[in-house]
Amino acid sequence: MKKQNVINLIKFWAESNEDAFRTEATMIARYFDQVGDFEISQYIVGLLATDDYLVPQTIEFESKFLRKVNVDNQQLLLPTVIVDEIKGVLNAISLNAGVNKFMFEGKPGTGKTEAVKQVARLLGRELFMVEFNELIDSKLGQTAKNISSAFKEINHMPNRNRTIILFDEMDAIALDRINSNDLREMGRVTSTVLKEIDRLNEQVVLIATTNLYGKLDQALIRRFDSIINFDRYAENDYVAISEVILNRLLKRFNKVGQDLRLFKKIIRKMKNIPSPAELENRIKVALAFSNPEEKFDYLRQLLKHVINSDQEQLAQLSSLGFTVREIELLTGISKSQVSREIKNLEDRQ
Repeated sequence: MKKQNVINLIKFWAESNEDAFRTEATMIARYFDQVGDFEISQYIVGLLATDDYLVPQTIEFESKFLRKVNVDNQQLLLPTVIVDEIKGVLNAISLNAGVNKFMFEGKPGTGKTEAVKQVARLLGRELFMVEFNELIDSKLGQTAKNISSAFKEINHMPNRNRTIILFDEMDAIALDRINSNDLREMGRVTSTVLKEIDRLNEQVVLIATTNLYGKLDQALIRRFDSIINFDRYAENDYVAISEVILNRLLKRFNKVGQDLRLFKKIIRKMKNIPSPAELENRIKVALAFSNPEEKFDYLRQLLKHVINSDQEQLAQLSSLGFTVREIELLTGISKSQVSREIKNLEDRQ
């Protein structure tokens, strides 16, 4: 943060320039968030969210096609390379630089929708999601009309500069016209989406997510100012994320023991480490299914995603590089017996 940020903040306050004041304050909050001073960052965001002078009352309007989404303060778990690009999105929106259409693409469970929620939170904006079940109609031509109506609402909604519009899984209405089974209707729908995006009010921030980026119409993709790929998780990212997830979930399970080294080793040994959402589910289920009287039973539950139940367990664990102590903890077999059985296995080979 520079001295100029503080000067600007005081200047905008004195001038009663509400929008500029909020933008500057948000930039300062984001600076503290980036340098790891999360408490100050959250405090500033909290002030902006509760100050009646600086923040308008909750945006309320009747809409058939838009639903308000609540956001929370849960830590967003993403690789650094993606976080850096999200920061770019925050900068572009804060600076009102004419860059207002973003697409987050990647496999299910990689954090796209949650990232949108956190963008809204960090910017102090309200988030509205487009209801596709209301847009899509079985009657020929009605879907295109509904899309036009939805964009009309978006362009004329109150306090447009303090909202974010989310098109979650936009592929529902914008698949490739060439590969569609119903060329006529899909062509009409996609053409309507393209036309409406071109007419989008510059004050509106639109973020779309998709699991089917490769099947989207190329003309649609070109309409977005920036596209962020969420399929960039390395093994170390998964391990770091799983540790955060475990520490968060362990608060609910008082009798569970911690062996982070062994836990992370199990995660690394998974044949195909799943998406963060599925990874969280596996850890949660392992904790829930574990015997509360056995402190490390959740590790044994997780181990089911590593070894083949039809094969000799000790042989598999040994071949995967687990130590005698770790095998004892995971199987309940004493170290001396583990050592003997492993030696017997080696002698038979």
